[in-house]
Parts: sequence; structure tokens; C-alpha cells
Amino acid sequence: MSTARFLPYGRHSIDDADVAAVTEVLRGDWLTTGPKVKAFEEAFAAAVGARYAVACSSGTAALHLTALAADIGVGDAAVVPTLTFLATANCNRYVGAEVVFSDVDPDTGLMEAEHLEAALARAGDRRILAVYPVHLNGQCAELNAIRELAEKHGLMVIEDACHALGASYRPDDAGEAKIGAGAFADMAIFSFHPVKTIAMGEGGAVTTNDEVLYRRLMRMRNHGMTRDAEAFTSADLAFDAEGAANPWYYEMAEPGFNYRASDIHCALGLSQLAKLEAFVARRRVLAERYDRLLAALAPLVQPIARTPGCTPAWHLYVVHVDFAAAGVSRATLMRQLRDAGIGTQVHYLPLHMQPYYRRRYGPQELPGAQTYYDRCLTLPLYPAMADSDVDRVAEALGQCLKTRPGP
Repeated sequence: MSTARFLPYGRHSIDDADVAAVTEVLRGDWLTTGPKVKAFEEAFAAAVGARYAVACSSGTAALHLTALAADIGVGDAAVVPTLTFLATANCNRYVGAEVVFSDVDPDTGLMEAEHLEAALARAGDRRILAVYPVHLNGQCAELNAIRELAEKHGLMVIEDACHALGASYRPDDAGEAKIGAGAFADMAIFSFHPVKTIAMGEGGAVTTNDEVLYRRLMRMRNHGMTRDAEAFTSADLAFDAEGAANPWYYEMAEPGFNYRASDIHCALGLSQLAKLEAFVARRRVLAERYDRLLAALAPLVQPIARTPGCTPAWHLYVVHVDFAAAGVSRATLMRQLRDAGIGTQVHYLPLHMQPYYRRRYGPQELPGAQTYYDRCLTLPLYPAMADSDVDRVAEALGQCLKTRPGP
């Protein structure tokens, strides 16, 4: 067992400014749904180039809100790449809709337009309303081609951008756009879990340029209620004899959820957002160092393929390992690295292989996702890592595989 400092696969980076920002809220007049929420939403929208941002309690809540805002429900379905976290698919099940899983590229883990087209062909007579491209590890999907195909089939595009805050995309025929700006999608969702690029403890956001979607997101985040007098429908209850709105009155047209973010969380998020560019830049430096050091371990170990047109913001550093050629199982390698003080993870078990979805939809063959999953291993990556930490991970990986990393 190693006595060296343990390196988890991901970790938040909190400094004195973050602590001060939260302390200020705790000593103030608002703990939830106060000025810090609005300030964070405005700053976040500006950071990604979107017109609107709606902060909420988690990335999962953000996904659920998009399904609600898109009016996806019973009798409908959405296409989701099978290589993603549970919540991307589950958000559609929350509203009673079905999920059609798409395959992904075996080298990047990303859904491409051809995978979406194949999923639509397999969907039969299901009424598909939306597609959820997932930006995996910090790289973005080919949004222009996906958007074109979605428009052809009348689908809403909702980006799962939890891994890609700070990334940008430049297709061949258009200028560069930040992920979340809405250049190729109707909505985008983000997560601020502690291992993500910025942390709020728990937290999420939806960005959009559509005012109708924005207002619906805002209502559904807060129990489905509104205090906007122009939206009131029960005039006898809402207004006094002079036609003025009753000061206590609010109205619920449909049930929503308590998915509000607190001022405590948004104060931390606002402080973290000020460091976004620095965090992204440091993650890129660390990823480049991994690339150089691990080159000597090829072909046993290779970084995931890079996607054209994307300027990544690395959330995870994932390698593909030829476990059979190395003569070691993934589980054994992970335990050996843990004994050396190095945490690793697998992102992700494809969703069509999860027991719930296997029972619901039966066995499915999605070979690209299977190939990616069979080889993938996530190594430590977070801004507080020193260059020497990367060296240590590369050296330990080489020793476990009985080879040595390069300079």
C-alpha cells in the first residue's frame, strides 16, 4: 500500500475567495432564491454566450426540466447515446417517455449523426421529440450534422454539456461557438457537482435562447407557479375590485418541482465561475502532459481520439487500454493503481446494459459503445494536480503494465 498522497480521478478546487463568498451569504439576509441566484444566472449566461440561464439544484434536475420544458411525455420518446450517465436517459422516463439508445464512435465515445440516423431507423413508429447529444469527457459531439438531421425529423436538440463547460465548437461551415451558447441546440444543461469543471456542491443550469422555453423552465423549477400578473388565468382570485393583482397571489397552471438553487450554492458557483478560464487552461496543460508521457505506452495505452472542430475543456482524462494484450484485467489494474495511491474510474457502463433498461427494451447490440467501454479507463485530472502528479500516474501505470512512460 502506497503512503503517497491519494490522487482521486476528479476533485473540486476551493480557495479562500470561495469560502469568503459563501460566508458572506451565510451572514446576509438571503439563503435561498435571493440575489446570488440571479447574479449567477446572468454571469453564467454571459460566460457561455447564451441569452438565458436557469440555475437549479443539480444537473439531473436540469435534465428533468428540459424534458418538461420540451413537453416530452407519455407516448413520446427521445434519442440518447448509450454512453452517458444514468440521468440523461432517466430524465425522459421521469416524464413517462421512452428512450431510444444510439450507438457511439468507439474511439471518442460520442454520438455522431450516423448513430442518430440509425437510432431513428430502429425507433419504428415511436414519436421521437428530442435528441440529447452528450459531450463526453470534455469533447463535443458533431453538433452541426446532428442539428441538420434533427431539423429534418422535427426534433428538438438538447445538449448534455455536463462534461464540456468551457469547450467550444467550430464546424467547417460556421464560426466558433461556445458550448451552451445555443448555436446548434434549443437547450443545454450543465452540472456543478464537485468533480465538474466548476463546483457548487450540488447544482446545475439550463441555457437557452428561447424566451418561451426560458419562462417554462423558470416555472417548472419552482413548483409550476408564477407571480406574473400577465400570466394569471383566474381573474376572480387574482385581482381586486380595482383590477390590481392581489399582493399575496400566485398561480399554478401545472405541477412543477422544487428544483431551486440556493444563494449559498450560487455564491460558490459565482466565485468558481470567475476561475473558469484558469481551470480549463490547467486541465488542458495536464492533459497534454499525459499525452506526452503516455505515448511510450502505445499501443497498450492510448488516449481517446480527438474530435475535429472541437476545442475541448477536459473534464476527464480517459485512456483506452488493451487489457488482453497487457495480460491484466481492468479490475486488477484499478486495484493495483489504488494500492499505489491512484484513483481511477470507468465512464460509463453503457445504459442499454443497465438492468432496468435491459428489462424494458431487451438486449441490444451497440458495438461502438461496447468497444469503447471494454477499453476505457479514467485517470486523475483536476486543476490542483501538480505536473509531478501526472508523472506519478504515468509511471505507476507503466509499472503495472510492465512498461515505462516516455519523457
